[in-house]
Amino acid sequence: MSNNQVFTHNNGELGLIVLESFRELGVKINEHIQQRRNVDDNFLLPVDEIRFSNGEGKVKLSESVRGKDIYILCDIGNHSCTYNMFGIENHKGPDEHFQDIKRTVSAIRGKAKRITVIMPLLYESRQHRRKGRESLDCALALQELERLGVQEILTFDAHDPNVQNAIPLLSFENLYPTYDILKTIIKEEKGIKIPKKDMLVISPDTGAMDRAIYYSSVLGVDVGLFYKRRDHSTIVNGKNPIVKHEYMGRDVENQDVLIVDDMIASGESVLDIAKELKLKKAKNVYVATTFAFFTEGLEKFQKYYDDNIITRVYSTNLTYISPELEKTEWFRPVDMSELLAIIINRLNREQSIAKFMDATYVIHELIRNEN
Repeated sequence: MSNNQVFTHNNGELGLIVLESFRELGVKINEHIQQRRNVDDNFLLPVDEIRFSNGEGKVKLSESVRGKDIYILCDIGNHSCTYNMFGIENHKGPDEHFQDIKRTVSAIRGKAKRITVIMPLLYESRQHRRKGRESLDCALALQELERLGVQEILTFDAHDPNVQNAIPLLSFENLYPTYDILKTIIKEEKGIKIPKKDMLVISPDTGAMDRAIYYSSVLGVDVGLFYKRRDHSTIVNGKNPIVKHEYMGRDVENQDVLIVDDMIASGESVLDIAKELKLKKAKNVYVATTFAFFTEGLEKFQKYYDDNIITRVYSTNLTYISPELEKTEWFRPVDMSELLAIIINRLNREQSIAKFMDATYVIHELIRNEN
């Protein structure tokens, strides 16, 4: 080891297997760990994700992993990864990314001392409970990783953390990016001084209420709620369409509002809520989310920004951010590489990560320092 420093590895020597979907963030994580340990060692292990012309694939490791503490990092939401199948460019979907995680565990062949899977966007997290005759994908996926020999799973802002009950004997850590998001907002929005009386946190639906209450409590501001009134007699794209968003909360006139949610898919709900808030004469509408997909493109968000309906959207880089999105004036990425590096570094040394599970204290410190 460089610089004549010796570290104890209770779980084995650290090894990062960063799949193609997580490559950019994985390189940053490796650099952060090098800085924290003051070493030049490269913790990234080479991995080949091979696709044959008929679409079948395999994963190949070119270095030994025997006795190492292995962390497999994958972004199952990265739709930019492509391969040729029957001469056609095909984009990897979540199913293929998850299959590559399993292939990687298979390639390790039980030689590692410990295997941890870091999947910030939990695979099939929206399919976490059964309502009638339908698949229970998230629970099945977690059980499959357990059977393959994975000892620990790390994810962020799981749609329903209770899904971990499917693997009661496996270590399952659900982390939240609240501190990093708020730190970025405070840094970027110079006009916001927290806590402030003319500010509210808004939950876009009843399911996100716990998240909104947490944001409001650490910020010391009020909370409001939008209730989604749906047409249960109709199903469009697998779900009941929203008829109207009903607001419950105090007056938002001349208030800065922060809408918080775990993900933005098409973004229709967020935009409808932003429009309702502006009709109620809200001052600025900010959106903070863990995962931003923009499955129906950026055009409508751009229009709402141009029309002064939304002020800014904040989202982590835990899932793929397109170059087009990064260039927009209304979007700001929240870099999570340092937190992930800290978590991996501590777990490798068998140190507790409990204080990173609840960010209340550091958020209060952040706000005190700003004021």
